[in-house]
Amino acid sequence: MAGSAMSPVALAFGVLELTNSAAWLSAVITASMVPMIATMILGGGIADRYRRDSVLRIASLGAGISQAGVAILLLTHQHPALLLPLSALNGIFQALTKPALRGIVPQLASGRGIQQANSLLASARNLTLMAGPTVAGLLTVSVGGGWAIAADAASFLLAAVCFARISLPDLPRRTKGGPTMFGELRQGWSYFSSNPWIWSVTLAFAVFNAVYMGVWQILGPMIARDTIGAEGWGLVLSTRGVGALLATMVMVKLTVRRPMAPALSSMTLAAVPLILLGTGANIFWLAAAAFAAGAAAEFFTVVWSTVWNIHVPERLSSRVGAYDEFGSFVSIPVGQLSAPILAAAFGTAAVTITGGALLAAAMLLPLLLPALRRIEVNAPKAD
Repeated sequence: MAGSAMSPVALAFGVLELTNSAAWLSAVITASMVPMIATMILGGGIADRYRRDSVLRIASLGAGISQAGVAILLLTHQHPALLLPLSALNGIFQALTKPALRGIVPQLASGRGIQQANSLLASARNLTLMAGPTVAGLLTVSVGGGWAIAADAASFLLAAVCFARISLPDLPRRTKGGPTMFGELRQGWSYFSSNPWIWSVTLAFAVFNAVYMGVWQILGPMIARDTIGAEGWGLVLSTRGVGALLATMVMVKLTVRRPMAPALSSMTLAAVPLILLGTGANIFWLAAAAFAAGAAAEFFTVVWSTVWNIHVPERLSSRVGAYDEFGSFVSIPVGQLSAPILAAAFGTAAVTITGGALLAAAMLLPLLLPALRRIEVNAPKAD
């Protein structure tokens, strides 16, 4: 988490330093995102079929090696096209990691401990988000983004060692003639498609992620380079991490009986930083908006993880989660590739402001479903 918190700033400004091109930045980031999305459903099947601790060890080791390659290319100023296959490999390892992480929590915690575990994990992540972007910004302007990527590579290798400390029981032996992995994936799809409270949120985040990742991740560094600089952008991202950290600390103790309505409503705050980017706000207002957006996003994340762990059966968790993440992420490359094109055609300000409005609307639409509003966190855990 610490290394990955530095990676977005370091990679963005490292590629811009190498190419001075938003198109190349978009291509490098998309080269990671597309393979991740393409293999995510398979990753869910693997995480439900094999021991999740083993999957996480292998994925962390592979991600560390691929990020080390990216660091070397940036440090030696090689052609940016060489970054594309390494970014693709890193995306595949992310696709293995995400479903396994989602499924392993209910294997290690139960009852109210599930929300506490999700809150503590989120707090650990947000502690790194506070310092990581600022450190990456300072490294980028002093010695270059390649060194921050190198730290990310080292963190993945260390994570592989940490995951080796977890030892889950072996899974039951599979009987001959039992379902194949693809048969199990069909079971996961059946559960996903028959529960509107899941797929409605997935569709909402398909819109959210396309807009947010396109505007914030692609146009954001471009705007920041000409206004607040890499250090300022890193500070804004770190401030977002502070808000997220405070939210997770509160969520260790706070329980909302029916949390989905307040969680989704609060996510509309994520639109404010985009609108401020478009209006040319100064770093103070941008950081304040990022703080509120970070708190809202982490509040939703803890709520969604807890609802998920309670209401989705553990035996299906990674498979169903893979469909959720696939649906949420599949639109991201479209947003990342189209953001620079739309900005060139209509202007950066128009794209960021319109994107903010669209993002807010997407977060509110699922609340039209009564079943979603009635979901409770104190219900018995799904079998």
